[in-house]
Amino acid sequence: MRAPLLIAYLVSLLLAGCGSTPPPQPDRPLPATRIDRPASNPKAHEVVIFALGLIDTGYRFGGKNPEAGLDCSGLVSYIYGRAAGIKVSGSAADIASRGHPIERASLRPGDLVFFNTRNASFSHVGIYIGDERFVHAPSSNGRVRIDQLGARYYAQRFETARSYFD
Repeated sequence: MRAPLLIAYLVSLLLAGCGSTPPPQPDRPLPATRIDRPASNPKAHEVVIFALGLIDTGYRFGGKNPEAGLDCSGLVSYIYGRAAGIKVSGSAADIASRGHPIERASLRPGDLVFFNTRNASFSHVGIYIGDERFVHAPSSNGRVRIDQLGARYYAQRFETARSYFD
């Protein structure tokens, strides 16, 4: 008989704690953990939609268009040019050097994510689409696809993020 009373008492304490109002906080800025960025950009959303339309396009090293095949930087150049009217060219490292650095916590759909996949900085690039996912043209499996930033392979190789929309 004591156990049910003890459980009822503990549950009432928990519920009382959940229902209480937290003390008011003084008006002060939050610690800077993220760069303030606009919530959305119409061109960035077009980039994401266009990228999703290229899923399963064939991979080709140095490829710059879907008909011939795309590599990672060719994919980014093609999509940014067609969907957003932004000229982006060169290697993944070139693309990284011209973008605005952003923190990973501040990623927005349409931003670019960079990886060290060949023991070389900025050797791979993808387009962030939200929900910790990105579209890219990896040479493995030979097709444009979606992967998770948190997948072990990419998490270990993630280097930085850049935006062309700030």
